Amino acid sequence: MLKGFLTVSGWTMISRLLGLVRDQLLAALLGTGVAQDAYQIAFRLPNMFRRLFGEGALNAAFVPLFSSLLEREGRETAQRFASETMSVLLSWLLLLTVLGEIFMPGVLRLIAPGFTHGGVRDSLAISLSRITFPYLLMICGAALVSGVLNGMHHFGVAAAAYVSFNVVGIAAILVLPPFTGDVAHAAAWGVSVSGVIQFGILLYAARRAGMRLRLVVPWITPQIRTLLARMGVGLVGSGITQINFLVDTIIATLLPEGSVSLMYFADRVNQLPLGVLGAAAGTTLLPVLTRYLAAGDIAGAHTTQNRALSYALILTLPAAAGLLVVAAPIMMALFGHGQFSAHDAVLAAQSLRAYAVGLPAFVLVKVLSPGFFARGDTRTPVLVGMGTLVLNFVLNLSFMHWLAHVGPPLASSLAAMVNAGVLAWLLMRRGALLPDAGLARQLAGMLGCAGLMAGGLVVLGQTPLGGAMQAGALMRLVDVGVLIMLGVALYLGALQLLGVADVGQAVAAIRRRLGRTG
Repeated sequence: MLKGFLTVSGWTMISRLLGLVRDQLLAALLGTGVAQDAYQIAFRLPNMFRRLFGEGALNAAFVPLFSSLLEREGRETAQRFASETMSVLLSWLLLLTVLGEIFMPGVLRLIAPGFTHGGVRDSLAISLSRITFPYLLMICGAALVSGVLNGMHHFGVAAAAYVSFNVVGIAAILVLPPFTGDVAHAAAWGVSVSGVIQFGILLYAARRAGMRLRLVVPWITPQIRTLLARMGVGLVGSGITQINFLVDTIIATLLPEGSVSLMYFADRVNQLPLGVLGAAAGTTLLPVLTRYLAAGDIAGAHTTQNRALSYALILTLPAAAGLLVVAAPIMMALFGHGQFSAHDAVLAAQSLRAYAVGLPAFVLVKVLSPGFFARGDTRTPVLVGMGTLVLNFVLNLSFMHWLAHVGPPLASSLAAMVNAGVLAWLLMRRGALLPDAGLARQLAGMLGCAGLMAGGLVVLGQTPLGGAMQAGALMRLVDVGVLIMLGVALYLGALQLLGVADVGQAVAAIRRRLGRTG
């Protein structure tokens, strides 16, 4: 599992860094005004489907079934099941795409009720959404093929394909504006084109791996019926974080102009550790847990679950602490160019801190959910998710008037904490999660080390390194980069000195892994 975790984490990190470049271009060229708000809404709808299917319901329901068929009945049966699934999935998504294109104004009324009907922001959002909406067809097909590759333990190819989204997006922003008329439309076309490219790359990779997926008549076979039943109840449970973000978006459109954009850029920074660690742990944990359970190795499943928690938290806790302390310099260094002002950076940093409070909980939900999915239980996460969804909505309504753009991120963080806590409690009650003494000691040590690192960053912020907000563009990057490196050094040193982890041994293991990959 560690091998897969490192592979997925590495490719996800590359993708997130390229995504950061893409977001910097959007911030510099569009700022946080009307065009940025409209584009973010247009991108949010198909992107929600990507996260739900790529990291949620489809992955949770399909991978265990596919892995079990591959293990018990062989490649041919698993290949037939994957082809049938792809055919059914693309058929109903094509219908959904056509309906979405036709009724897009009504769709926007639901997800962006704060956009004035017939206003400039509303009209632009409808135009951009009709361009980006077909992305959901391609990216959900790509998510299915990724599930096939993950089920075969080909984690690297599946993770690497998503890099193309940001490569195409950057190229579109730089090249297409003279042809589309503006940056927002160019970025929208980049979204849809990237979906086609990702789907093609993954289909080719699956063929190279020995899985020749074909379109067949989309009949609802008994296996497909089982898959759909699991997906139906798992859609809410596994994608509860995304549904909470959708609630945040709806509330954000009711807030002052620019709130959607401020929250987006804050979330993009928050998604760097969340995507790299949470998605990697959840993606690699599910098929490994499924195989242990299918083989009857309960002890192996418990050990794997504990190690996944350890791998995720040892990096998530310092990431959260660091974002809380240096949020403003980070936002200014990354996005403080062109139309994105220093005032915008300060406001976005406030949203970022609210997201960072819940970062460990967001990751824990991704690590704990496979404990249910691998056992075929998608009902329990739904019930827990529905409860936290209601909680998130109530908190949003409570916070929106007096916290503005900070309210939705804080509501999501608090809801994620409750979600993670309830999932962990239920797994332990069922005997599906048995934290050992080593994990408890590690967790306490990690918290202590993250606290020491945060204190060190506060002290360093009083030195010239804390002047990133006033420095020039290059020095801002240098100052923040030095702060981050010093924070990492403080944390790793604390881990080593307190005996929480053997840093040298971990680095050697990563080097061996990278050497084999190379």
